[in-house]
Amino acid sequence: MHDILKATGAERVCGDSRQSFTGISIDSRTIAAGELFVAIRGDVHDGHRFIPDVLNRGVRGLLVDVRHLDALPEAARAAGRLACAAVADTTRALGDLGGFHRHRSHAAVVAVTGSNGKTSTRRMIAAVVSQRFRVLEADRNLNNQIGVPLTLFRLAPEHEWVILELGTNMPGEIARLAHICAPEIGVITNIGPAHLEGLGSLEGVLAEKSALLSGLSAGGRAVLNADDPRLRQLAQGPGPEALLFGLSADAAVRAARVQETAVGVDFELMLPAETVRAHLNAHGRFMVQNALAAAAVGHLLGLSGAEIAAGLGRFAPVAGRMQVSRLADGITLIDDTYNANPASMEAALAVLDSLRSGGRSILVAGDMRELGDAAGRMHREIGRLAAGTGVSRLFACGDLAAETAAGARSGGMAAADIVIGARADIEHTLLEVLRPADRVLVKGSRAMGMEHIVRAIQEWSNTRQRQKE
Repeated sequence: MHDILKATGAERVCGDSRQSFTGISIDSRTIAAGELFVAIRGDVHDGHRFIPDVLNRGVRGLLVDVRHLDALPEAARAAGRLACAAVADTTRALGDLGGFHRHRSHAAVVAVTGSNGKTSTRRMIAAVVSQRFRVLEADRNLNNQIGVPLTLFRLAPEHEWVILELGTNMPGEIARLAHICAPEIGVITNIGPAHLEGLGSLEGVLAEKSALLSGLSAGGRAVLNADDPRLRQLAQGPGPEALLFGLSADAAVRAARVQETAVGVDFELMLPAETVRAHLNAHGRFMVQNALAAAAVGHLLGLSGAEIAAGLGRFAPVAGRMQVSRLADGITLIDDTYNANPASMEAALAVLDSLRSGGRSILVAGDMRELGDAAGRMHREIGRLAAGTGVSRLFACGDLAAETAAGARSGGMAAADIVIGARADIEHTLLEVLRPADRVLVKGSRAMGMEHIVRAIQEWSNTRQRQKE
């Protein structure tokens, strides 16, 4: 308990300050008896409600909000077996504890942020760096003020590098996360129109993402996208030394001879001192940008071109992120349902267009959330883009579906080829009209639950396959 008090500035409420714990947990369902329970107040659940449950599981250490001391059972205090500390903000205290554990570890940190491609880039970096070093990587998309500390708590003596993803939708979050993890290497993938509702403008997005560089450890290095004009300008300003990646001719780590194939993307990886062939088991030219960011990190860590290419070859797409599968009747399903913003929608439509094989191109689009006042305009632009890239049928659901449909009509798509409705209705109609060799892209923001449509298509395909056998 002494280290917890020191790291968080907490007030000891009861118990022995010499009490020790085997770990830290925020989940009353999985916590072990020897762990400290941090009661987090979230958007849906308040951890203080579950204090009786964790005490029944044998937990004897609590970190609580000072305003919720009445949640402590008096009998547990009186028994003298409970060690409890209180803070003004348990989420902030969780971050303080994560930072404390990070700084007493010998591991170094790579942190990735950006408007698009964070998770794929983080996974690629982990695949590359693990070719030579022992790596800890978040096992899920733990990229906020709760998830980053939870990953850091998993740091063990054998780890040499930890690869983190930092997300944000409000000003100040990246600065806080960078303070917690103090990276040696900071990667920014791109700056685009994501989370405009909280960040206001592209300039606001840049200011928020670039806060990562201010939080680097002493002597830290930046890895920035040379193809993004805002990041190129950032690299030329004051701050840490930057290594540029991209397709631009002056990028230190770049790609040439990019070829999309039926099984992924091949390209020449051009490093400062050598060029090697690389292959990605993923679709989309935009994935090459993510691979170049990972290659740049590998180069900074002294890996050879062969090691970097081998690591990139081990990468597999993350669930819900540009997963391409072949279904019954030659139908191609592109599952990109994890999230959506205008830039990632444009990239996904490019992949849909690149996979032409004789059938129709179908877009199933859910709303792109958190775009603020620009939401209507940006949904119309995506509709126009869909029409312009040859999408044959559009199925749109969500509050802004009519805007997407209006954009598609203005781009030349016939009204008869556009369906607007609730997600369940869209799903039913889509399955009725699917034809052999169709290509279907399903995409929308996380809150839209578009993965349900993907599962329905997969189940429909499995049934079709069984009927043929």
